Amino acid sequence: MEISENIKKYKEELGDSVSLVAISKTKPESDLLEAYQGGQRVFGENKIQEMAEKWENLPKDIQWHMVGHVQRNKVKYMAPFVSLIHAVDSLKLLKEIDKEAEKNNRTIDCLLQIKIAKEDTKFGLDADDAKEILSSEALSELKNIRITGLMGMATFTEEEAIVKGEFDYLKSVYDNLKKEQPQFEVLSMGMSGDYKIAVTCGSNMVRIGSAIFGERNYN
Repeated sequence: MEISENIKKYKEELGDSVSLVAISKTKPESDLLEAYQGGQRVFGENKIQEMAEKWENLPKDIQWHMVGHVQRNKVKYMAPFVSLIHAVDSLKLLKEIDKEAEKNNRTIDCLLQIKIAKEDTKFGLDADDAKEILSSEALSELKNIRITGLMGMATFTEEEAIVKGEFDYLKSVYDNLKKEQPQFEVLSMGMSGDYKIAVTCGSNMVRIGSAIFGERNYN
């Protein structure tokens, strides 16, 4: 399997208007280097410790995205380097990110995760909760984070109408919130199995893993 060729294929398909996050969780550093040699500079991980180890060992012009659920006590390990945190689902987590970002003299970009899927296993805020956080005085006091948009994960199903409906809904939430949040610029939705639907629904950031690196090996 030619990982670098897969990267080039997706970059050509998506064009300049859609960012590609290569989801490299569980994959060895050699696979990431092959993707890097194919021109990829943005990688997504779902475990902070694994991401920190890869950050230590791999080229420093890589942008690291945290795409998994974040435990507040682990934020300090990624605060020195993480570029974007996708799955922020509480004001408490935002406060922790802000605290650790300040310690590192950084501003960390974050996305609010909106729950759009039917599955109970998916995390996320509902639209009203997100709006409440964004308009809160507590958020305005946080100077070392920047909420740059939204992220969502659709239901895992082969029924495209369900997936499209969920992505359309998230796009409408994004458009509504953006009226009051001019800094919004990222709508992260779509993975290996549904990214084409997501892009047609307005996604400008897709998270693709297995279609680039092959199926994951879980220990």
